[in-house]
Amino acid sequence: MALITFREALNQALAEEMERDDQVFLMGEEVGLFNGAYKVSAGLMERFGEHRVIDSPITENSFVGLGIGAANVGMRAVIEVMTFNFATLALDQMMNNAAKLRYMSGGQFACPMVLRGPNGAGGSLAAQHSQALEQQFVHIPGLKVVMPSTPADAKALLKAAIRDPDPVVFMESEKLYNYKGEVPEGEHILPIGVGEVKHTGSDVTIVTYGRMYTHAVLPAIERLEAEEGISVEVVDPRTLRPLDLDTILKSVAKTNRMVLVEECWPQASVGAWICEQVYAKGFDLLDSPIERLSHLDVPMPYARNLEDEVIPSADGVVEAVKKVCYKR
Repeated sequence: MALITFREALNQALAEEMERDDQVFLMGEEVGLFNGAYKVSAGLMERFGEHRVIDSPITENSFVGLGIGAANVGMRAVIEVMTFNFATLALDQMMNNAAKLRYMSGGQFACPMVLRGPNGAGGSLAAQHSQALEQQFVHIPGLKVVMPSTPADAKALLKAAIRDPDPVVFMESEKLYNYKGEVPEGEHILPIGVGEVKHTGSDVTIVTYGRMYTHAVLPAIERLEAEEGISVEVVDPRTLRPLDLDTILKSVAKTNRMVLVEECWPQASVGAWICEQVYAKGFDLLDSPIERLSHLDVPMPYARNLEDEVIPSADGVVEAVKKVCYKR
């Protein structure tokens, strides 16, 4: 095992897949000469050349479309958007082309491409650059949506996404890039669509994904178990579409309580859908109503102290867990 950052884990995955398959290429704004806006692609242009690590113009709709076209002729594009706030400019390409090619061609065409980049709050980047937009892509049939929470999962799932025969939206948290974790050395890959129990417990299930696992849930667990005597189980879906509902329901069957923690807005969110599925298929498992913590239903403020108030916190997780356990 090696202790590396989330950024380094992604870099390893890209380098290993580009070495393994010469049809894999990376394209995006500043991915080459500048080594990536967040240095995820550091050293890749020097290693693989400018024909496989391609700096693009600031035209998301165009270069995402180029990646889709390349996938149609047998290549495997990894398209980096500087932030998923800008991926909305290419939503037409992802929704009407990438997601529907296999279906509308009767299986004659596939679209093996990855759209990846940072998602969610970045620290005083204000309303237009701090949006968690996973629900936009989870809504679309034909896309797979991955959102890892640890460096090990980031490496393993990016490798799986690059090898997948269908389009994968791979969403990273900007504020996780410097987060360190242990990553197995050598080949490390995980199947898309399989969640994980990140922490074993018996009193309550917390379902969370992406940055919320390290930012809000982990510090809350320490307090809940040490100060309140509440044993917490954490389920990380890792993939939001397809969702591993079975792992979530198995955990809820054990604990009989659930708290959902997410960074995106509450209305029509990923978390709302997960909760609906648990109610529909596991209502009799629950001893209390599900508590859901989301981003406040407001645009993100610029001020750092206000940003902290908008995003779910460890304090909020502690209070939600105590509520479902009737310990207020």
